[in-house]
Amino acid sequence: MFSHHVAYLAVVVAAAIQWVLGALWYGLIFSKPWKALVGIKEGEKYKGTAFALGASFVASFILCFVLVYVIVWARAVGFGGGAFVGLIAWLGFMAPPLFAQHLHEHRRFNLFAINAGYWLLAMALAGGVLAAWR
Repeated sequence: MFSHHVAYLAVVVAAAIQWVLGALWYGLIFSKPWKALVGIKEGEKYKGTAFALGASFVASFILCFVLVYVIVWARAVGFGGGAFVGLIAWLGFMAPPLFAQHLHEHRRFNLFAINAGYWLLAMALAGGVLAAWR
């Protein structure tokens, strides 16, 4: 029913882009402030890294799989159209619960900014790739 609208390789590529972006975002660009905000001491390795990395890719794949259908339903065309759908999805479905979660967990705004910034860029890039690929 759905397969004629979706390039499944695009879903894998979009998920891989999100995964690599996450590795760069949290492991390189914002590594020090993120680790400090979540309580990981410098030089400390946290347990379950391999499992977390694998689970992150699976989660990105599921997210991109759903996002591509939203893009199809929205009839978004080209990278810009898909990026816009990704931004709208972030604004409506990701930022509000992430913000509320940070408030309830008494987390600093800096952590929300790092996490929300990642998802904003990740959703825009994935949406752009998914719409341009079709």
